[in-house]
Amino acid sequence: MQRKAAGDLKKLVTDALVEAGLTYEGAREYWTPRRLTLDIRGLTARSADTREEKKGPRTDAPAQAIEGFLRSAGLNSVDQAEKVTDPKKGEFYVAVIQKPGRAAEEIIADVMPGIIRNFPWPKSMRSGAASARPGSLRWVRPLQSIVCMFGPEHDETVVIPFEVDGIVASNVTYGHRFHAPAAITVRRFDDYAASLEKAKVVLDAERRKEIILQDAKNLAFASGLELVEDEGLLDEVSGLVEYPHVLMGTFEEEFLEIPAEIIRLTIKTNQKCFVCRPQGGEGLANRFILVSNIAAKDDGKEIMHGNGKVVRARLSDAAHFYKRDQKDIPDLGDLTASAAKFGLDLKKPLDQRMAKLDHLGVTFHTKLGTQGERVTRIRALAAELAKIIGADPAKVDRAVVLAKADLRTEAVGEFPELQGLMGRKYALLQGEDADVAAAIEEHYKPLGPSDSLPTNPVAVTVALADKLDTLVGFWAIDEKPTGSKDPYALRRAALGVIRVLLEKGVRLKLLSVAKDTDLLSFFHDRLKVYLRDLGARHDIIDAVLTPEADDLLMVARRAEALTAFITSEDGKNLLAGTKRATQLLAAEEKKGTKVATSVDEALFNQDAEKALFAAVALARQEADEAVKREDFRGAMAALSKLRAPVDRFFTDVLVNDENEAVRANRLALLALIREATGTVADFSKISG
Repeated sequence: MQRKAAGDLKKLVTDALVEAGLTYEGAREYWTPRRLTLDIRGLTARSADTREEKKGPRTDAPAQAIEGFLRSAGLNSVDQAEKVTDPKKGEFYVAVIQKPGRAAEEIIADVMPGIIRNFPWPKSMRSGAASARPGSLRWVRPLQSIVCMFGPEHDETVVIPFEVDGIVASNVTYGHRFHAPAAITVRRFDDYAASLEKAKVVLDAERRKEIILQDAKNLAFASGLELVEDEGLLDEVSGLVEYPHVLMGTFEEEFLEIPAEIIRLTIKTNQKCFVCRPQGGEGLANRFILVSNIAAKDDGKEIMHGNGKVVRARLSDAAHFYKRDQKDIPDLGDLTASAAKFGLDLKKPLDQRMAKLDHLGVTFHTKLGTQGERVTRIRALAAELAKIIGADPAKVDRAVVLAKADLRTEAVGEFPELQGLMGRKYALLQGEDADVAAAIEEHYKPLGPSDSLPTNPVAVTVALADKLDTLVGFWAIDEKPTGSKDPYALRRAALGVIRVLLEKGVRLKLLSVAKDTDLLSFFHDRLKVYLRDLGARHDIIDAVLTPEADDLLMVARRAEALTAFITSEDGKNLLAGTKRATQLLAAEEKKGTKVATSVDEALFNQDAEKALFAAVALARQEADEAVKREDFRGAMAALSKLRAPVDRFFTDVLVNDENEAVRANRLALLALIREATGTVADFSKISG
């Protein structure tokens, strides 16, 4: 929260200063749990004088119009306005409004109270005696002091004296509230930061992160361990302390029987602490790293003891959840119908949880039914996809019916981010096939552009079925992403499908699954983003992506082949030979010129026509054969041979012959070229 608030402060202040006519060279924000700081360098001392001309009515306009103009311009009479003559519009009044610049001190004092009063904290409160008054200041915590200084780099600075709810801006701040709470008088940012450092406050969050990370690594190493790094937790912890001190706590080894992921999340979520592992080993050690905001006189013994007590209590809860998840649930007799529906074995804990999920009718979405109904849909879709991907159908079916079962486990109830992962662990504990267990965890993958993909055919099949069911379902109920809003992460689901298809080499006709051209268009939009991120040119993507293209793997391969081919000599020939023909044809079609439905060789009266017709027929045959082999470069090479006969055709033949039949026949010949090249790409869309 503090990081975002510091960014908000920077934007609000710099925007307000620029709007008021000041400029600056640079600005940097800083934050700690107890302060937000903004350092602005190179701020101009004064805003520039401005001159504005406001055009008024004609000099012979009605008196009311002229009076209204004078009022709006702040003039007392027409004598204060200038007269301007326009050759077309005649003579009219112009008010020249000159505004002198303002001192930076005045501008700062003017804008800061409003920024502080209306600061966009996600949560804020009123405090102190002033809180009883309507409109009193709301702040994330009680605001104690405001420091606001302005001045040149080397000369004396001045305090900008504004007031907010009885707090007057000054040059006084305070150090660490326990180690150095005394007042500190400052002049400018450099001595402000240095004084705080002496007063046990590390102002720079990045430096606090470096201190915490390095000290944590060193402390772990000294104990024969290594730190399990967590960038998100490091960011969070560095925002909770001003004077970081790293300590090590312990817990009983018996807790290491709990899966490492549960231990890590328990300690991270409840105590904001890091975990350790043996150096070069796997699993975790029974130690954790905590970060204190004080240098305790007892070297942190009481702090470590207190944190250890809480960690042990939370790990006891986690161990209880983990053991409960491996035991029978009490109402097995009620689950027989659900077990029969999904072919579940009620002697197995994970099967019981899936039966319970179905029996309870847990809702997936009010318009898309229950989780059990969704699993039924995914099961049917996965059975069809397994044939395409070549996955074991029995393993796929088993993975699908268990994929959502861990949603009913207590471990996932406590830590939702463990869904899938706990399903895999529990599946292995009850003896499931390794591919099935992997698919239970990996069917959520990939979760983003850099996340790993499902590893085996079973997991690939279930992952595709899961994402496609989501997309098809939400499209069916018209719950599509709009603008920046995507509450059901449908863009991420579509990107996941695209990554699996392309990176795993899966040939799938999407329309056979989606049955919705609008959804296919959505896939096309995501595909364009994906390919552009890989470096593909937008015009090449447009050239190979037709509205009906639903085999995205083939689209990507065409784009890859075209990208490699287009810069070669054959590629240049291909563009030159086809563009001239297709552009002329398109121009004539736009004008409504008649084009024959087929080419009539009897109407040829030039050798160049005959030669081009024969060349197109041969190139088309070779290109079609290459496309069937999915040899797109070969198809392009065959089509590139058309350049010479096309050039000869345009040299020797006048397309727009006076004879309408001859003209229509020659345009039909150009249409053959467009059709032939269209089997590979629409070359008219390629720039250059």
